[in-house]
Amino acid sequence: MLIVLTGIDGSGKTTAARALVDSARAEGRSALLLSNHAARRRMSLLPERFGWTVPPRALDVIETGVRLFNVLVNHARARRFDGLVVMDRHLHCQLALREANGLARGTLLPWLLEKLPAADLHVHFDTDPTVAHARVMARGTDQETEADLRAFRDAYRSLPEYENFVEVDANGEPGNVLAQLNRVISAAYPARLPN
Repeated sequence: MLIVLTGIDGSGKTTAARALVDSARAEGRSALLLSNHAARRRMSLLPERFGWTVPPRALDVIETGVRLFNVLVNHARARRFDGLVVMDRHLHCQLALREANGLARGTLLPWLLEKLPAADLHVHFDTDPTVAHARVMARGTDQETEADLRAFRDAYRSLPEYENFVEVDANGEPGNVLAQLNRVISAAYPARLPN
């Protein structure tokens, strides 16, 4: 079973992904966590550290390359794994980033989304940008503005694929968000993932 989690930075998707996999393993089930990051944390800190201004198009080329590599490698790993696979982020994240930055959607990523195995369940962590920004600042590992997070959230919602996402309210504490995630999974696949 393949579950994909998406959401803006600070939505708690990585925390929930880890907890979901740990919970499945504790119940004796096979579970694998795969991260499809795009090096955004590093890319958000480097320009500030060195005083660079990186154009959105250049950032997109780097981030798309890193994310695309991770997605392809992780789909190959998922294909060989028998059990629950949780993917933290996917190509939709890059499409939303492009939209948020006023860049064209392009043809490669949408084409790949059609060709790669579809997720059994795609869960989107919807978070108020103010809450997400506070979380990003608290972790202190990257830089995001509230305005950028708001644009990112709006961009996700504008994706044509968004209507197929199952949305959870990710504004609460991690335990509450994980409980919502488990309810969504159980509702979609009660026989495969008992609560």
